[in-house]
This record gives sequence, C-alpha cells and structure tokens, in this order.
Amino acid sequence: MALMITEECINCAACEPECPNVAIYEGGKNWELFGEQYAALHDSLYYIVPDKCTECVGFHEEPQCAAVCPVDCCVADPNFPETQEELLAKKDLLEGKS
Repeated sequence: MALMITEECINCAACEPECPNVAIYEGGKNWELFGEQYAALHDSLYYIVPDKCTECVGFHEEPQCAAVCPVDCCVADPNFPETQEELLAKKDLLEGKS
C-alpha cells in the first residue's frame, strides 16, 4: 500500500530527496505525473502522492522515507492497499516499462 505522511510531520524535508519515484512533495506545491500537473494534496505539510508511491518496492528493502523520518510519520496508508505485484507493476508503469 502507498505510504502517507501524518500530521506529526515537522516539515524537515528529510524524506523528499530519498524517494526514488519523486512521490513526496512539499505542502502547497503541485505534483506532476506524466507531464500533467495536479493540485497539492496538502497545504502545509509534506505529502506522498499515492499514484506514485511504491513503498520503494523494486528499489530498496524498506521505504526510504520511513527510514529517514526523525519523527516516524511516514506510515502505511490504509486507503491504498496494494500487493507486492501491484507495487512492482506501478513501478514499471512509472518507469515507462508497461
């Protein structure tokens, strides 16, 4: 399942550069997918775009945002349950391999 950033976020930005899918954005900033721009999902806190989050499957053994977060606010989002196979397929789609 995709990850999410909880309200405990301190906006330290440690997670953003760690994401191999560029799925993490600063609050208030629009996000992009396949050249299309979309409205920010949160106004004041960093956020993870579920359509781009693969939990680092295919890149790392654990989600890198969660590994570096000093307040442990990068957690599984129960609204987006996905299997390992679905996460790998999403990774391939994001990389243009589908």
